[in-house]
Amino acid sequence: MNVQVIGIKGGAGFDDIVKHFTGLGGDVVLFDPKMVCGRDHILSAVMHAERALENGTNRSKTLLTETILYAAGERQIGRAMEKMRPKEGKDGMVAVIFGTDDPQLERIGMVRCDEIMEASPEKARNLGADLFDGISCEDAVLEHVAVTDLLKQ
Repeated sequence: MNVQVIGIKGGAGFDDIVKHFTGLGGDVVLFDPKMVCGRDHILSAVMHAERALENGTNRSKTLLTETILYAAGERQIGRAMEKMRPKEGKDGMVAVIFGTDDPQLERIGMVRCDEIMEASPEKARNLGADLFDGISCEDAVLEHVAVTDLLKQ
């Protein structure tokens, strides 16, 4: 499946962004950038979600919601959505775009800003990942995502 993970900033609200991407024939999940610890964090969540759906170990009905569960490292959908949902404001959002190559951000007054999803120890702590000496915050978050499989059992 064609998946892009990009940071976006601008004046469009949550609902308008979702409508934009569905209008392009794709789907989108929007995350709070303070909860995204690098592009690999989200790509790993998508990969785990796809595998869960293929293996019948999913907790939700859709790839989008399953991705949110893995990205949050949670087993409860409501808690995961609350944790990962972007807050309205100027911090921007991380968009996980499924099924469309050209996001056409200019049509909704948004610009690409991948810097907002860069990893940091603070973001890893926000997610609940355990940080240890000698392990990068990115690796700690990838482990946190992987452990979600164990939580689901």
